[in-house]
Amino acid sequence: MVKICCIGAGYVGGPTMAVIALKCPEIEVAVVDISVSRITAWNSERLPIYEPGLDDVVKPCRGKNLFFSTDVEKHVSEADIVFVSVNTPTKTQGLGAGKAADLTYWESAARMIADVSKSDKIVVEKSTVPVKTAEAIEKILTHNSKGINFQILSNPEFLAEGTAIQDLFNPDRVLIGGRETPEGAKAIQTLKDVYAHWVPLERILCANLWSAELSKLAANAFLAQRISSVNAMSALCEATGADVSQVSHSIGTDSRIGPKFLNASVGFGGSCFQKDILNLVYICECNGLPEVANYWKQVIKVNDYQKSRFVNRVVSSMFNTVSGKKIAILGFAFKKDTGDTRETPAIDVCKGLLGDKARLSIYDPQVTEDQIRRDLSMKKFDWDHPVHLQPNSPTAIKQVSVVWDSYEAVKDAHGICILTEWDEFKKLDYEKIYQNMQKPAFVFDGRNIVNADKLRQIGFIVYSIGKPLDPWLKDMPAVA
Repeated sequence: MVKICCIGAGYVGGPTMAVIALKCPEIEVAVVDISVSRITAWNSERLPIYEPGLDDVVKPCRGKNLFFSTDVEKHVSEADIVFVSVNTPTKTQGLGAGKAADLTYWESAARMIADVSKSDKIVVEKSTVPVKTAEAIEKILTHNSKGINFQILSNPEFLAEGTAIQDLFNPDRVLIGGRETPEGAKAIQTLKDVYAHWVPLERILCANLWSAELSKLAANAFLAQRISSVNAMSALCEATGADVSQVSHSIGTDSRIGPKFLNASVGFGGSCFQKDILNLVYICECNGLPEVANYWKQVIKVNDYQKSRFVNRVVSSMFNTVSGKKIAILGFAFKKDTGDTRETPAIDVCKGLLGDKARLSIYDPQVTEDQIRRDLSMKKFDWDHPVHLQPNSPTAIKQVSVVWDSYEAVKDAHGICILTEWDEFKKLDYEKIYQNMQKPAFVFDGRNIVNADKLRQIGFIVYSIGKPLDPWLKDMPAVA
């Protein structure tokens, strides 16, 4: 029986291993993590992450050929294939601070693998890592190998949160990178055989290690670039009276461009886009390519600009001050169908409004109050370190209340900011909401999900990103 072990029970490790266990009943899969609370949650009725369809995958396999454990060393030493899916946060200090990936957790995982291994192993990079990480890991493993052979593979994940299970069941491609040696080819084939249980062979792509590592960074950079491109257009649309939805639709019908990732919004979030682009920027700078680095930096600059532009619209619309005014924040996760708040645009929008002394009432159907308060009190990049290394108790922000119902959030508010495109926000009774708000009542739609004309008929002043401006907003400066 082939044994697989995955170090790291997070958003990538947990779902990926669960699907392998479901599709390969003859393989024993163990997911290990040093976090007791996380492993306890994986073994409970309420899993530690929210992902549609995840329960149906985990629960039938758990205890049969899928195990969640804190006994890291035991499972690693017994495994034939070890996936490493640990955090690779952006460095906050030292060389490359603010851009380079911090490989502390990766390195300690590699040293531990070398330490406890008694048989040959295939070690698979699953985390998003900088190009040439495999080389560094290889050096650690071979220098500590005690005669054991290790083959390093890169198998980047291309999951989108909210559709991760679907993406795993039916991937566009599975990419496996390895050394171009007979041993490397054999290791690639071993991993290919696992995926071939359910993925058509033509979708399993093989490459060299560096191409596989760079492909992941490049894919995320290209996706983020599309979002920043359409968001840059949204600012121009507002200035000229064009409608960004019509422009996007028109562009998207061009088969060379396609319609995906062309929705204007308050900005992109998620654990990967910003981190991976910063990483790409750093790699370009280290390789003497400043022009290339500056090109990719611009994608993040436009994203930051979009968030600050949104805050400025809110403040300038409300007579240039939100001090002491209640503003309802609908949605905190970085996108719908996930509870993930990593790099969510809601953090910067909320901090911007709090900086102007607004009172915020926040509602998100999947994000806990503790998480919201933690996010609003954390420094940039802290979120990507293990929980025990994050600031302990979030400093209480007095102007923030977290509620468990949209109607409670909007009661007596001067304005509503829609920051996540949850379906339930489309179906709210806006007539009822209008009656219970201060007047003039504002809606700032950061996801373009409400029918602005209907809301205007009710009496709202509406701002939709990239749409022709409400007469009220026309005289207000877009950027303070």
